[in-house]
Amino acid sequence: METTPTFDRLVRAEFAPRSTYLNTASNGLLPARTVAALQEAAVLRAEGRPLTPLHEDVEACRAAYARLAGVPATRVAAGASVAAHTGVIAASLPAGAEVLTAEDDFTSVLNPFHVRGDLKVRAVPLERIAESVRPGTALVAVSAAQSADGRVADLAALREAAREHGARTYVDFSQAAGWLPMAADAFDFSVSVSFKWLLGPHGTAFLVVPEDFGGLTPVLAGWVAGEAPWDSCYGPVQELARSARRFDLTPALFTFAGLRRSLELIEELGVAAVHAHDVALADRFRDGLADLGHTPVPAPGSAIVSVPGLGSRQVDLSRAGIEVSDRAGNLRAAFHVYNTTDDVDRLLGALAG
Repeated sequence: METTPTFDRLVRAEFAPRSTYLNTASNGLLPARTVAALQEAAVLRAEGRPLTPLHEDVEACRAAYARLAGVPATRVAAGASVAAHTGVIAASLPAGAEVLTAEDDFTSVLNPFHVRGDLKVRAVPLERIAESVRPGTALVAVSAAQSADGRVADLAALREAAREHGARTYVDFSQAAGWLPMAADAFDFSVSVSFKWLLGPHGTAFLVVPEDFGGLTPVLAGWVAGEAPWDSCYGPVQELARSARRFDLTPALFTFAGLRRSLELIEELGVAAVHAHDVALADRFRDGLADLGHTPVPAPGSAIVSVPGLGSRQVDLSRAGIEVSDRAGNLRAAFHVYNTTDDVDRLLGALAG
């Protein structure tokens, strides 16, 4: 695996972890520029200065995410969580509509459909989701990369199957945005949080909708959903935003101040370069596991590696300064820009001991 001098220089300038951090699937590390922006935002608020720069950060983040997703910024709504965005989509479906999902997908992608109580939610193994789309399926909702084990959905096959049967698609890129190139325009709706591979603080999630809004009703609309937000603070909003901003939630301004810098870094590094770096490290770990006699969950091309039966090692690994996750008894390691081959080898050495 090789990286460019520019890639290496940017990473060295932004990250100095004090552990072998292999847990980006839970939380990404904050770049130094992001930490500085968060501090500056707090000082601005503490000193009572105008918050205009923080509102500008929201729009800069919207535009940056749109570039990463490959869609116009007018199609991107800024909210707080995947669950909230999923709830808006669930609310738009008629009673009795069938929603096809992957078994054991992340709860935020699933639960809003279940709590409706009047939808037909059908779960199938991830590998069968494309072939399971059928006449009458209204929506397919799935994560691009599975949180539990890193398996990557065959999104191209899913898109074609949905198109053939007239179903809409909703893809959660939370475990993919930042390392896996996105093509959000290929799907009706897509979503992602920002605190994992996008390296931002907690508290933001982006929803991509069609130009015509796909029949969604902005059921969570507040003042920021107005075409002229500062004129929409009292009484009902007279005119909703003509863009996807009608689905915005009141922004966590500090979070967006930091996230703006994180997204700038992802764009400077380039998703293609990040993808090559992350997957090469994951593949090195897979090869090393084979040498140790362990078989990870098959997830070719993923930056996440999940190893059955080793989850119980997580506590001892953490004590040794190696951060991974225990998910359903599996050890989950997730590789990102700040990781190196030394990190991989240190984890393999600890597992061999």
